[in-house]
Amino acid sequence: MSVEETNNPASFKLHDLRCFDAVARLGSFQAAANALHRTHPSVFAAVTRLEQRLGLTLLDRSGYRVELTEVGRMFHARAATSLRDIDNLDGYARQLATGEEPVLRVVLGDLCDRPAVLGTLSAFFAGRPRTRLHLDYEAVSGPFERLADGSADLIFHRVDDSRYDLEQIRFREIRLLPVAAPGFLAAEAGAEITPRQLQLVTQCVIRDTARDTTPEDHFLIDGAPHCSVPDHTMKKELILHRMAWGHLPEFMVENELRTGKLINMQGRYIPGRTETLAAMRRIDRPHGPVAEELWECLKDGLPRM
Repeated sequence: MSVEETNNPASFKLHDLRCFDAVARLGSFQAAANALHRTHPSVFAAVTRLEQRLGLTLLDRSGYRVELTEVGRMFHARAATSLRDIDNLDGYARQLATGEEPVLRVVLGDLCDRPAVLGTLSAFFAGRPRTRLHLDYEAVSGPFERLADGSADLIFHRVDDSRYDLEQIRFREIRLLPVAAPGFLAAEAGAEITPRQLQLVTQCVIRDTARDTTPEDHFLIDGAPHCSVPDHTMKKELILHRMAWGHLPEFMVENELRTGKLINMQGRYIPGRTETLAAMRRIDRPHGPVAEELWECLKDGLPRM
């Protein structure tokens, strides 16, 4: 141990902190060694060295599986936050060094006004040939999961007002209308449609693409048969073919409602809903120069269809 380290016993190496974090998260020295591509002895030595320099016992090694001590849990909570900040800072430095990010990952949600959004993205990236646009589609809570796990930089989706961890640029309101093809429902000529009547017919809903999510009702009628589809385009096809009814964005069905190919089922019991389309990104992570340029571009708004 150096003289400086002796005079400052609380000093420690970043490597030792990462080894401790891996053991705390994975529950064993061997699992941490595998994840870090290190040997078991080197990880064990790093954590022991960290404990000695801190003067703290972070791990309880008395059982079959190592566990965090109470002080270890408290220290790890702060350490994990610091490591995330360091990783974000390191990533941001690399972005600044290159001047432009090599890839921007954008996810379109199921309610996205695709012609307007794709037109804006196409025009923006045409002037930035060194940054590749990686575009994906997700439905329901899938876009939010992609932001949470770090596999997306930006999403275009419906606003969730309970999310305070996201920065938003709101674009427009999107009305979701309950619609069916003529002849699909027995009572449709001006009669009030009730949930009890809808229990006898199939309802079509969008399938949630998130891997780990809390189920939402998605307008589901209790006791009614239902089918799930990947997107609103497929849902519209099923509804037009009298195979189900369901909610669709108004901009997708304006022509069909006007020509009578679809009927609007809105009423006291089935009111529909209005959602807000927005661009969203995480507040707690850095964004590179091209991502910032795109964000500023989006503040000018999307063109109308």
